[in-house]
Amino acid sequence: MSAAPSSLPRLAIHELIGTKPTPEKIDKWLDGRTIPIVEGRSCTFIWRGEANAVNLRHWIFGLETANALARIEGTDLWYLTLEIPENSRVEYKFELVREKGFKWVEDPRNPNRARDPFGANSVLQSDGYAFPDWAKYDATSRPGYLEPFSFHSKAFGGMRSGKIYLPARFRKSRLYPILVVHDGTDYINFAAMKNVLDNLIERLEIPDMIVAFTDSPDRLREYANDERHAKFLTEELLVDLTKRLPIIDRPQSRCLMGASFGAVAAFSTATRYPGVWGRLLLQSGSFAFTDIGKTNRRGPLFDRIVEFMNEMRSEPKAVSERVFVSCGVYESLIYENRSLIPLLETTGMQVKFVEARDGHNWENWRDRLREGLSWLFPGPLMFIYE
Repeated sequence: MSAAPSSLPRLAIHELIGTKPTPEKIDKWLDGRTIPIVEGRSCTFIWRGEANAVNLRHWIFGLETANALARIEGTDLWYLTLEIPENSRVEYKFELVREKGFKWVEDPRNPNRARDPFGANSVLQSDGYAFPDWAKYDATSRPGYLEPFSFHSKAFGGMRSGKIYLPARFRKSRLYPILVVHDGTDYINFAAMKNVLDNLIERLEIPDMIVAFTDSPDRLREYANDERHAKFLTEELLVDLTKRLPIIDRPQSRCLMGASFGAVAAFSTATRYPGVWGRLLLQSGSFAFTDIGKTNRRGPLFDRIVEFMNEMRSEPKAVSERVFVSCGVYESLIYENRSLIPLLETTGMQVKFVEARDGHNWENWRDRLREGLSWLFPGPLMFIYE
């Protein structure tokens, strides 16, 4: 992403500036206009109001985190035009600097929002990006069921809970693959994962499956290559689910998935129990490593991850059969994820890697679910066309 060069065609904002805008002209110009203004690769952000300065705050790694908007002289209209590649999603806020300080706000003229456990961001959808229809609620897709579960974990010495997804046509007399999801509540709330499962199953892109949505009360520690967590998933949760639900008892029908630290938890668990989990879906994994020393720039929370990744990098070994990896090119973790792929491939595991013009966020992970799940668990439709 870069500032738009002067050689670009005259843009809508330039047309407005050329009219020597008055408040009435600005009102008319803004009326009914989609904001930000996307004209090919040129994307113009707009803020209207009084301030000492207005900055665009975004989460694109490698660029200045604050880009100043310019004020059109004699008006209260601010703008910034950037060149953003097609098919991009960019989450952002405006930073308003005033006499008494500053605050970050969502773009009031842009209805597109992305939500996460910390709140919401405005979303720029660049030229070519389309919200995936398979992630929307579809009244024609038969809905699966979410049922709460909880039991006492000996590994952690406390109660663990989550939700079990059962497909709409669930029958105790049939057998199903099992998918275990880290940060399960967030995947349901912010990545529309129940809609995704309902739709992909209905459309025969994946088979009927049972999904365990798990949560952790201390994910930054328990997901960071924690032996207790691996034991909990493999020796407790999987055993418990297999006893009380009709689950196919073979590695090819067991999958672990997660994003960020959740991807580390999935990969490190499969490494501690090689051959048990035959499918892995790893999104934007926090796969920090070092080439010199044992301390990573990301801080002490990553120390056990660095230890795990350095060991894996020194002696790569097959721990699963199929591994789907995705990462956004606007993330700081893109280097670590790209570096992981050739190592996984040397082990003989089947590996698929997908990059997207997106950041470290739940909608990026949502948008990659169809490709990941249907590659790991191709449904009847996928078999027809393969």
